[in-house]
Amino acid sequence: MGTGIGHYIPLVAYLGFWVMCLLSLTGRPLLGLYYMIPFLPYRTMRDHFLDYPLGGNVLTVLVIAVILGGLIKSKRLPQTKLYLTWLVFAVYLYLSMWFGTMLGNAPPPIWLSDVNFVTWKDYMLIPLVFVAAGLVVEDRRAVRMVILITAFTVLAIDRSCLMDSMSRSWANFDENKRGGGPLGYGSNQTAAYLAMFSMFFWGFGQYLKRKKLRLLCYGLVGITIFADLYTFSRASYLALIFSVFVLGILKDRKLILIGAVFLVTWQAIVPNAVRERVNMTENSNGVLEASADERVKLWEAAETSIINNPVFGTGFATYQLSSHVDNLRDTHNWYVKVMVETGIVGMIIVLVMLWQMLASAFRLFKTAVDPLYQGLGLGLFLAICACLVANFFGDRWTYLEITSPLWVLVATALRALQLAEVEPMQVATASIEAVSPNPFLAYR
Repeated sequence: MGTGIGHYIPLVAYLGFWVMCLLSLTGRPLLGLYYMIPFLPYRTMRDHFLDYPLGGNVLTVLVIAVILGGLIKSKRLPQTKLYLTWLVFAVYLYLSMWFGTMLGNAPPPIWLSDVNFVTWKDYMLIPLVFVAAGLVVEDRRAVRMVILITAFTVLAIDRSCLMDSMSRSWANFDENKRGGGPLGYGSNQTAAYLAMFSMFFWGFGQYLKRKKLRLLCYGLVGITIFADLYTFSRASYLALIFSVFVLGILKDRKLILIGAVFLVTWQAIVPNAVRERVNMTENSNGVLEASADERVKLWEAAETSIINNPVFGTGFATYQLSSHVDNLRDTHNWYVKVMVETGIVGMIIVLVMLWQMLASAFRLFKTAVDPLYQGLGLGLFLAICACLVANFFGDRWTYLEITSPLWVLVATALRALQLAEVEPMQVATASIEAVSPNPFLAYR
């Protein structure tokens, strides 16, 4: 804008965190949650806080303040086994690090100088966000506000992605032009976020009754998918296609036909650079290109590690401590990474958690009467589906920026599920009171 005001935005946002900490601890923790939601995925914005005291930890401080504020107000979590599953998983991962230490794969996870302990600590902020949201989202108004703030957050991420993408010439694909994105970890991570939340709002929009709101919601979906196209992430493309077919099965059957037609005609529809990116999976001789070939070699090496340590794995956060194919330090498949590091035990816990997430979202979608809750349930189910597909091609799960916004919606859906179960009883009671001649019912 040329006014110089933008220079002070990070400082104002940083000070806002401390204000929200105070408000959260003095009776308004819900405001703290609202404030943190836009900053969860926006890593590049939070990086500006590093210039200020405790800037790298201010998000963690606010999450803890929201939890403490909720507990001070005697707020309770919605009834679900998901919180217990997270607790079991958190404890198991910490013990798994000690198992890795005994195998000689990692240092003892004690100090902040130990990279495995830091990895675990950063990962555990995700369930803390889940707990914070579960405590303070208590009514329909809060559910609606969380979804609205999430929409504005996605729009801000879209704007950042498109400004970066459109500043380059994309007549042809060039790997060197792919930036880090607003999430700060690369195009593939940003693409996973965009795929998840484009599908969330696509599903949510199915239940918006007002035409203007529905058009705005679908407009957001269109912008987000367009931004995702120019991340050039093939994994996110697959996640989108799969989730669209799921949406077709669950709600809008014509999408199955549209999706099938797209699969046949996509090369005539998508931009040339996107077409080049997809087609470069194999060269003209049928040989896998570099990144695809790396993944295959990593998975083959991981298979050997899994066979050698099938039950408990090599220890959580140990894979990054040694170099592998082409000096890579990630399996490029989260499920493989879980098996390598935490073994069959860790995978069982993960599968239970994923099933609980999907089941809760689907139950809300199918049992709720309120369109707001139905849309939340369907949208969340689709977002989780997109997340599951994206994680086949890299770790998109342990990043706070990608999955913590999803867990905010999971917590919101769990509360909505609780509210939805109460509403039919309230409606039934109101109907009885309206027709009953019993004065004790009338004035109860």
